[in-house]
Amino acid sequence: MSCTLYCHCAHAQVVPAATKNAVLAALSATGVAFEAVGDLCEMSARKDPALARIAAQPGLRIVACHRRAVSWLMHAAGTALPEQVPVLNMREQQPDAIITALAAAPAQGASP
Repeated sequence: MSCTLYCHCAHAQVVPAATKNAVLAALSATGVAFEAVGDLCEMSARKDPALARIAAQPGLRIVACHRRAVSWLMHAAGTALPEQVPVLNMREQQPDAIITALAAAPAQGASP
């Protein structure tokens, strides 16, 4: 079973709104449960304990920004992002590519 975490990157304004909206709409249309958070940066700054719970989910996939940023945000919050967790990057990937990756079976390796 996989778990998808979607970050809306509400505060940084570095992800195009059209990309965020297209990915969120596609996730919602699948009928598959996912967890949406307003902003991983904010959660990290608050050291939100939910990040540890999320990082421990089997089959986790993250839709946010750069893997290195997500990894450091988790680290700053006191948890580690396992290497095998794929991170789909809404700053660099087109919505169609992200949606296709989410529709596929969860990847075993991490994205660059």
